[in-house]
Amino acid sequence: LPFNIGGRRKKENIQRGGDAEAPAAPTTPATTSMSAPKEGLPDAVKLIIGAGGIYGAFLYYGSLQEDVFRYIAEDGSSFKQAWFLQVLEAFANVVIGFVGMKLMGETKGIPLKMFGISGASQVSAKACTSLALANGLSFPVATLAKSGKMAPVMAGSLLLGGASYTGREYLQVAAIIGGTAIVSMGKKKGGSTSNSALGVAYIVGSLVLDGVTAGFQKRLKVETAKAGVKPKPYDFMFWTNLFMCLTAGVIALGLGEFTTGLAFTASNPEILSKIIKFALCSAIGQSFIFYTIANFDPLILSTVTTTRKIFSVLLSIFLKGHSLSPTGWSGIALACGGILSEMQAKMSGKSKQHSH
Repeated sequence: LPFNIGGRRKKENIQRGGDAEAPAAPTTPATTSMSAPKEGLPDAVKLIIGAGGIYGAFLYYGSLQEDVFRYIAEDGSSFKQAWFLQVLEAFANVVIGFVGMKLMGETKGIPLKMFGISGASQVSAKACTSLALANGLSFPVATLAKSGKMAPVMAGSLLLGGASYTGREYLQVAAIIGGTAIVSMGKKKGGSTSNSALGVAYIVGSLVLDGVTAGFQKRLKVETAKAGVKPKPYDFMFWTNLFMCLTAGVIALGLGEFTTGLAFTASNPEILSKIIKFALCSAIGQSFIFYTIANFDPLILSTVTTTRKIFSVLLSIFLKGHSLSPTGWSGIALACGGILSEMQAKMSGKSKQHSH
C-alpha cells in the first residue's frame, strides 16, 4: 500500500510507508531524466496523472481500511479477518499485474524463490498492520507509526551491517516515533478509539517485518542481477502479489478466516462493498505508482507517497471523529516534521548527486 525505490546508499535502504504503496518495484525509473526530450504528454500533465492517481487511490484506500475495521455489525461483532482481507487485496493486484504484464511483455528467467520469500514477508507486515487496526489501534497512530519503518531497518543495519548514520537521521526517527507515542496518548476523553496494547504489539511486529522485507528485497535485486534479467514493473507487481496472495491464503485457511470472513461479509453486505473497493484502490494505486516510476525520478514518487501519508492522517482525524487534545496535535506536528525532514534530506542528497 514494496521495493526500496531509488535507495542508492545503505542508510537510504528504507521502505516508504503506507501500506499499499509499497509494491516491489524496479530500482530505477524507465526513463532517464525529466529534462530529457520526451514524446507524448508534457511532464506536468504526466505528473498530475501519476500524483493525482496515487493521492486519489490511496487516500480512499486508507479511508476504506479504517471503515472496514471500525465497522460494527448489528449483533455487536466486528471484522477481524485480516488475512482474509489480504487475500482479496493481493488477488486484485494479481489480476491487474497479470493484465499489465501481458500487455507490456513478460520477462523470462525471473528468480521466483526470492519473490516468494519477499512476498511472504511483505504480506505478513501488511496483515500485522490490519490486525493492529482490528485490535483497537487508531488509524492515525498506525499510519504515523508505519512512517517510522526506518527504525528497524536502521537497527538491523547497525547491528548486522556496521552502517553509520548522521545525527539528523537519528533525530528524524526519534521525531516520528516520539510524535506517534504522543498522539497515542493525546486523545481527548470520549475519543472513539482506544489504542490497545495488542494493537501496539501488532504495529511493532509490522515494523520489524518491514525491516526484514527490506533485506529480502535487497537480496532479490542481487538475485535478478545474477540471473541477468531486468523484470519490468508489472512483473514485480504480478509475482510479488501472487506469492502474497498464496501466503495469505494458506494462513487464512489454517485460521478458518475464509469461513468466518465470508460469513461476516454475507451477513453485512455494506462491509463487503467497502472491502471490494479497498482491494481495487490498492491495485489501481499501485498501477499509478508504476506509471510515476516509469516517467519520473524515484524522488518524485517518494515525495508524493510521503505527503499522501500526512494527508491520510489529517483526513482521518477530521472525517472519522478522532478527537485530539493539544498534546495530541503537538505529537502530530512532531511526527510530520520528522517525515518531512526525511523527505527534504533525500531531496538535498539527490541535488548533491546531480551537482557532481
